[in-house]
Amino acid sequence: MVDALHENMKDSEAIPKHLNVTNLSKDFGSLQVLRDVSFGFEKGSSVAITGPSGSGKSTLLHVIGTLEEPTSGSVEINGTDPFSLSEPALAQFRNDVIGFVFQDHHLLPQYSVLENVLIPTLAFNNNNPDTSEEAKRLILRVGLIDRILHRPAELSGGERQRVAIARALINRPSILLCDEPTGNLDTNTTAAIVDLLFELHYMLKNILIVVTHNLELASRFENRLDLRDGVCSAITTDKL
Repeated sequence: MVDALHENMKDSEAIPKHLNVTNLSKDFGSLQVLRDVSFGFEKGSSVAITGPSGSGKSTLLHVIGTLEEPTSGSVEINGTDPFSLSEPALAQFRNDVIGFVFQDHHLLPQYSVLENVLIPTLAFNNNNPDTSEEAKRLILRVGLIDRILHRPAELSGGERQRVAIARALINRPSILLCDEPTGNLDTNTTAAIVDLLFELHYMLKNILIVVTHNLELASRFENRLDLRDGVCSAITTDKL
């Protein structure tokens, strides 16, 4: 099991190199949402972030995903400080290295399953025949090959979320960030989506980080971080 939370960040040899969050704080005006958060994870780690509503879970995910800049502290991904990059370089870094799955799938309604999955490859001209084949393999893996030309309106909620997962993984990101990815789904569909996330996580060996209110779901992860009033603590799990 990965040592999820590094209380003492002085021992640089002990800090994993794939994702480091160091003394991270985030303020919105006078409201301090995150306070001095530090942790590190190696490639292949799975992490659940839990805590009550308003505790800063989504904000933490957005900062890790470079959608929000920290007020202080640092984030390092694969040895790079993304916030030191120019805006164009940061956009490409985010597209190449980080995948996102949100509670709402955010699919484009006018495009097919295949076209939606390919969208991240279009931003920086990464689309080629091999990319299309990779998209088809992912769609097959998520169980939607027979729906490949359907549009989102023709899919169930669980199917749309499967498309969102395939889209998030098309560039083989080092980190997959999921913000309540099963929040709008029924119990059976939730179980299927979570099983799929872990199946793909084990296959791709990425860092899987999921924000969830569901403690039963959180118990399936190797590591758990709990946020309370912006303060992060590690919780030992029984997952091996």
